[in-house]
Amino acid sequence: MSIANYKYSDITRKIIGASMSVHNKLGCGFQEVIYQRALSMELDKCKLNHSREVEMPIFFDDEQIGTRRVDFVVEENVLIEIKALNSLDNVHLAQALNYLEAFKMETGLLINFGSKSLEFKRLINKKYKS
Repeated sequence: MSIANYKYSDITRKIIGASMSVHNKLGCGFQEVIYQRALSMELDKCKLNHSREVEMPIFFDDEQIGTRRVDFVVEENVLIEIKALNSLDNVHLAQALNYLEAFKMETGLLINFGSKSLEFKRLINKKYKS
């Protein structure tokens, strides 16, 4: 499947471009919050509606057991989890996929600003795929 065939590929393409701009300007080595603030500014430049640090209750057996916060929700359709690590690991992918599940969303991006080159992974929650 080509990138153009992904649902919300127009939005994810703009997000990835904005992320590349942030990484090119800041490089690696900052804390996650710095990249989060810079990415918010770039998303504004791209005219993408977004919310930062969106909190969602987490349930177990229909009882709320806590909350989790995702870094961004863009255009109410794409979830973004950002990292500032040397490299991404499977645990980070699992976390982002769990957030998609908790938020009942289909499409997400896991973006790592901490490596020499920007890393990103497109995520699809098949449970909510339409």
